[in-house]
Amino acid sequence: MMDCKTGLQQYFRQLAEEEPILILDRKSTPEIPETVNSNSERSEESVDDENLHKLVKLEQEVSTCTLCELSRTRHSVIFGVGNPHSRLLLIGEAPGADEDAQGIPFVGRAGKMLDKVLKDLKLERSELYIANILKCRPPGNRDPLPSEAAACLPYLLQQIELIQPDVIVALGKVAAVRLLKLSPNISVKSLRDSILEYRKRPFVVTYHPSYLLRYPGEKISVLKDMQVVLKLLSGEIKWQPGDMTKFLK
Repeated sequence: MMDCKTGLQQYFRQLAEEEPILILDRKSTPEIPETVNSNSERSEESVDDENLHKLVKLEQEVSTCTLCELSRTRHSVIFGVGNPHSRLLLIGEAPGADEDAQGIPFVGRAGKMLDKVLKDLKLERSELYIANILKCRPPGNRDPLPSEAAACLPYLLQQIELIQPDVIVALGKVAAVRLLKLSPNISVKSLRDSILEYRKRPFVVTYHPSYLLRYPGEKISVLKDMQVVLKLLSGEIKWQPGDMTKFLK
């Protein structure tokens, strides 16, 4: 999780009797299967290490990508950031000017808003993994073009398979439309009342942090959506592939 992971875990245990804490790093869970499946003798930890190695190689590959015109105008390639073993993956739209300058997703005004939401949920960025549909900034922070999203999406799909999150959260409409292949005219409001499905994983759609900058009153909606996510991770909300579960609000 973090460099001070051991200290955090001790802190969490001290607070456990007062308030339940959800550990998002699957390596922190006490029960680890001896094998991945009946045909393999590799431990879950060795698979995690192998996936981490593949993730690093993928980041190196993406850093030199020239599959679309954005490679001509970018300053940085923003691959993703966070805990590669996290059970929770947040997916945004595309980097902005601040992200392009620093090479890290969600570091501008929208990123600060995201940090506030996470703080309210008692979560740290280092417990999550954060990525975008696009790895490069579109000029003027415009929406990704279909051709750009199509070129970049395979990288994100590989990230998902290597990180293997238990729950995916789409921050905004663009991520939901691209991953679920929905109409671009659909609204976040119409999507955020249900637990959807993506590749046999629960998929939750909520407002993008930049939306909260314009409509700060909707922060309570995002917090409600994320409470559902935490309940999915804790097992309080039961979900399985094929379910279309309405939010319990």
